[in-house]
Amino acid sequence: MDMTVNVRDVAALAKVSVGTVSNVMNRPEKVSSATVLRVQAAIDELGFVRNDAARQLRAGRSRSLGLVVLDVANPFFTDLARGAEDRAAEEGLTILLGNTDDNLAREAAYLDLFEEQRVHGVLISPLGDIGDRLTRLRARGTPTVLVDRQTEDRSFSSVAVDDVAGGRLAARHLLSIGRTHLAFVGGPSSIRQVVDRLEGAREAVAEHPQSSLEVIETEMLSVLAGRAAGEGILQRAPGDRPDAIFAANDLLAIGVLQALNMHGDVHVPGDIALIGYDDIAFASAAVVPLSSIRQPSELIGYTAVDLLLREASGGADFTHEQIVFQPELVVRESTA
Repeated sequence: MDMTVNVRDVAALAKVSVGTVSNVMNRPEKVSSATVLRVQAAIDELGFVRNDAARQLRAGRSRSLGLVVLDVANPFFTDLARGAEDRAAEEGLTILLGNTDDNLAREAAYLDLFEEQRVHGVLISPLGDIGDRLTRLRARGTPTVLVDRQTEDRSFSSVAVDDVAGGRLAARHLLSIGRTHLAFVGGPSSIRQVVDRLEGAREAVAEHPQSSLEVIETEMLSVLAGRAAGEGILQRAPGDRPDAIFAANDLLAIGVLQALNMHGDVHVPGDIALIGYDDIAFASAAVVPLSSIRQPSELIGYTAVDLLLREASGGADFTHEQIVFQPELVVRESTA
């Protein structure tokens, strides 16, 4: 392809004006079908590729949305991104995905990059309290929506699940099947979702004076971290082990299950009942299908983009919206 080919060359070959070429590329419904075909043929013949960077510079914003998630290896966030992509595609937008991997420096770098790229807006599942950073981003013209997270002061639009309610739901279920020594496996405590799920579990346990809840904090929300926690539990004397485990997400629960399964005389749910959170596809496919707290992951992503688009077109008077979905208990063999 000749890199010097430009819109004027296309217009000359197609025998139309530069404005007509622009309409064919951006507003083809305003041009006759015969003219569209002629211009497209000229584009193909010359190998012309329009300069999107220059077009975005003129327009002020790109046709992309930035999505920043905690861990793209977690199927929950993969499904969330799928929902966001579906809604963005309906508006001719694309999703640029950034994975922080629970790293504050990477989170900041992605926000800087998306601002430099002049994205149409940013969706983010933040690690810590980055309200000031997001306020600056918004003040410079980039609308921002929190995903899988809420703000207490309602200063940002957000789409989330009530994780406190989800934690209560999980712990109440374990208590309802007669378990009394519960363990919460999750971390790090810098992640708000983990803190909220633990809070809900503590509230449920407080309703049962004869029950207890211990916290086994992990450094990550991963299968390996769950396996390490499970191995630690197995090193205890049988009488010192919990009779039920609430894992902060399904990846941790799967890791715990792997560790328990490798110990021949410990059975799930007979000796230790186990419940996760998110209800990812792997939960139902585990060796012992996992009970879980379901989040509508794709719907969260779809709704977040929809909310971002409303905010982007709402102007200075836009009222921030906080959309909260309710979690759902899914019972399978690991607690049956």
